[in-house]
Amino acid sequence: MAEFAQPCWFLLLPLPLLAWALLPAAAGGAALRMPERVAAGFEQAGAGGGRRAVPWLAALAWALLVVALAGPRVLAPVSALRITGRDLAIAIDLSGSMVREDFALDGRAISRLEAVQRVGAEFARRRAGDRVALIFFGSDAYYAAPFTFDTEAVARRIETAEIGISGRATNMADAMGLALKRMARSDAATKVVILLSDGVNNAGATNPRGVASLAAEMGVRVHTIAMGPRALAEAEAGERGVVDAATLRAVSELSGGETFRVRTTDDLVAVTEALDRLEATESDGLSAEVWREFWVWPAGLALVLCLGLAWRGQG
Repeated sequence: MAEFAQPCWFLLLPLPLLAWALLPAAAGGAALRMPERVAAGFEQAGAGGGRRAVPWLAALAWALLVVALAGPRVLAPVSALRITGRDLAIAIDLSGSMVREDFALDGRAISRLEAVQRVGAEFARRRAGDRVALIFFGSDAYYAAPFTFDTEAVARRIETAEIGISGRATNMADAMGLALKRMARSDAATKVVILLSDGVNNAGATNPRGVASLAAEMGVRVHTIAMGPRALAEAEAGERGVVDAATLRAVSELSGGETFRVRTTDDLVAVTEALDRLEATESDGLSAEVWREFWVWPAGLALVLCLGLAWRGQG
């Protein structure tokens, strides 16, 4: 419903009439002093037969100005932010094997990292309502983005990820441990880690299965994504660029999460859609209403009328 923020300004509406009636006439017979251009406008209008119109236009300009000062506004609802009460940490492998171009998109070969950037960024953008963090890991693990509701910032960080900034080995355990360290201080109702790797854990002193057991004790689910055309169990001796799908499966099973096997870009898209269903973001958000201000419209019209009167004075 429309209302005025400061209706007391309407007391000023009769001010010009009071001034005309009460103030003594100035020398020369004029009751009020006014800028020369505006006064000339009145004289010009009078000479051209518009003597009656100009006072009414001036009165209308004054009335519009008073309306603007009173602050017309409407209380309008705004779309509520969906709040899930979930902390979601996305841990992405940036080891050297992510440069392999054994994925395809739109008919051309792309690297594993590029596939993750394309699909992972869109997944992050769909997490509105979650508090999302981003962890990159190679030989070491670090937070690329702390827990935040700004999912767009997380998505952009995924899109600009580069291989080599965290070393070229694979340290799954430290990535999970870093996520759990922050989650230990969180009071979120649900805590989830999504761990994506295309290699074998070959760095760090901690066993991924041990970290997964700790996650289970903390009530943190770890969903794992084993990315790569070939798994360690089916690879030939010494073959490089294979993923330890068995370890990733064990991590998810120990923590109560799900595991996914990704061999193609289509598989990766399907995984993000499955995770959307597993960790749905639909939830009632915080309702809110804000004031929508409309003072600028009467103020703008008053300005136009005043400029018109001044322009007539120049003619």
